[in-house]
Amino acid sequence: MTVSPTWLYAKAALTGLTRRGSSPADVRLPPEVKSTRALVDREHLAAYGRVCGFRVGDELPITYPHVLAFPAQLALLTGRGFPFPLPGLVHVANRVARTRPLLASEPLDLRVRLDDLRPHERGWQFDVVSTASVDGVEVWVDVSTYLRRERGAPGRGGGPVGGEGSGPGPERGGPPMPTAVWRVGGDVGRRYAAVSGDRNPIHLHAVPARVFGFRRAIAHGMWSKARCVAEFEGGLPDACAVDVRFKAPIPLPGQVDFSITRTGDGWRFSLWSRRPHLEGVVTG
Repeated sequence: MTVSPTWLYAKAALTGLTRRGSSPADVRLPPEVKSTRALVDREHLAAYGRVCGFRVGDELPITYPHVLAFPAQLALLTGRGFPFPLPGLVHVANRVARTRPLLASEPLDLRVRLDDLRPHERGWQFDVVSTASVDGVEVWVDVSTYLRRERGAPGRGGGPVGGEGSGPGPERGGPPMPTAVWRVGGDVGRRYAAVSGDRNPIHLHAVPARVFGFRRAIAHGMWSKARCVAEFEGGLPDACAVDVRFKAPIPLPGQVDFSITRTGDGWRFSLWSRRPHLEGVVTG
């Protein structure tokens, strides 16, 4: 049975009332694994390409399976055994890796689990790990790191806090020279929500965003990552990884500078305005 994303988001909102936190000794991640088979809908793939900047083709963008796995991710986070309320969780980092390009014609067997709960100086961090296999062979891995802020955090760890998570190291010496300037429309949050299923209200409208301290709606972190990856289209190695740290939200509408720099084994890229929004690396 397919669970409605609308119902899952209703459950997510309710976790803000029903999950008030536990003592550190009681905090556990449930061992449950969600599995599903995904068939790519080419109209959906084309819509994802339009909002994120990819061309339409047979090869899937390396970030695309994330949206196919998202309903299973949300089901785990709203499940009975998950210890934290969803409102206020911060997506701080994401790493996707593939062993080869994935094709739209291939059925993907997806598995999602929660992993590596660890103390952070601001609370707790944990990973949502999603994998895709074709004919029994794992070809794609996605690791999203989340931060749950809590008073009286259990300990120190999790890397530098300025970037709100673990991931590629920060740019040094201020903003890099922009490669391109992007105008980000006020409807990007709603458009990406329509193709990703991620309908967190802070990405859709200013009023709910203000509840969490933002003056305007903010762009999805995974949209900003995908938009950056689109600039590499056709240039990524067959086997590669794209690792990002989400630093500051992009207000909608907005304008950001995109920069890309060649490194010894790949590329470093970033999004900036008056402050850094995203920093990432591509390795092959």
